[in-house]
Amino acid sequence: MTPTPSAFAGLDFLDAAVLATHDDGSLVYFNPIAADLLGLRDDFIGAPLTQCLGPDNAVVTALENAGRGNITLTEHEILLHSTHGEVYVSLTASPIDGPAGSAIAEIRQIDQQRKIANEERLQAQQQANRELIRNLAHEIKNPLGGIRGAAQLLSRELHDAHLKEYTQVIIEESQRLQSLLDRLLTPHRLPQLGELSIHEVLERVRSLMLAETPNGLAVKRDYDTSLPNLIGDREQLIQAVLNIMRNAIQAMAGVGEIMLRTRVARQVTLNRQRYPIAVQIQIIDNGPGIPEHLKDTLFYPLVSGRPGGTGIGLHLAHTFISQHHGTIDFDSRPGYTCFNLLLPLNGWQNETALTTKATEHP
Repeated sequence: MTPTPSAFAGLDFLDAAVLATHDDGSLVYFNPIAADLLGLRDDFIGAPLTQCLGPDNAVVTALENAGRGNITLTEHEILLHSTHGEVYVSLTASPIDGPAGSAIAEIRQIDQQRKIANEERLQAQQQANRELIRNLAHEIKNPLGGIRGAAQLLSRELHDAHLKEYTQVIIEESQRLQSLLDRLLTPHRLPQLGELSIHEVLERVRSLMLAETPNGLAVKRDYDTSLPNLIGDREQLIQAVLNIMRNAIQAMAGVGEIMLRTRVARQVTLNRQRYPIAVQIQIIDNGPGIPEHLKDTLFYPLVSGRPGGTGIGLHLAHTFISQHHGTIDFDSRPGYTCFNLLLPLNGWQNETALTTKATEHP
């Protein structure tokens, strides 16, 4: 049976580059990832692969060897010249049903594999942290309420103004801890879904930040106005972006420049699920950058590089983006920090309604 492009249609949404060749070395199929990585075009179908990629290309050699030898070959850390420059990939080539010599290749960027592994590790760690903090917060809330109540009663019985100052400290600090606990428990509210424009979210946050920091802060915009609406929780997304921007402004001491950028991202893998289209949001600042010792734990709760910081803001941002089936990462060096958010347009395709009643975990 001669392989045809339609026979490989199920591979279009894989998170790896896939291409197949006929026994004569002509290109039969390639998926969108392969097109992006190798610069393949639709009119290449039927053309010799050596003509499309060059005779000395490692992919061509692997497919030829797999097809002719009727064996599966796997190679790691191959240097490949791609449309994105030189990249290291792992490559597996195997023979397929059809005329002898037909073969298929799967190509994965090694950096992409590491990124996916890191995302999975971070997701698992964040989930464990959330459960631990939720349990701790519930255990602390009840005795904390008793301490605050007892201090209030004691304050009423005391007539010495100096002693009342001490009880007032207890009351105020108890209230501060209560507020912190409430913020730690906030992520356990289910998202209230609705159709929204990501640009409305960004503009709301931009207005709030400029109002809080009227002097010395410049917020520029580079929006792709063709972006369609997505399904999400407007308040959670506002809070996520707000926390990231506020963190940047505090790092810059209120003086500097922030760029808000939006783009369409195509054929992306988020949390091991493939999406044809996603919204990309970049929040870029020209501040001092994130200290090296914080980079691996930046999204963990109660981790802060700022004196007096609670370490809750970026943890909540990560949680809210994750609840929208998206991802958040960053690139930082002195003078440049970019938080990159990816949100799938159809991330809630399995939801039966656009709105969900907010509930709390018991």
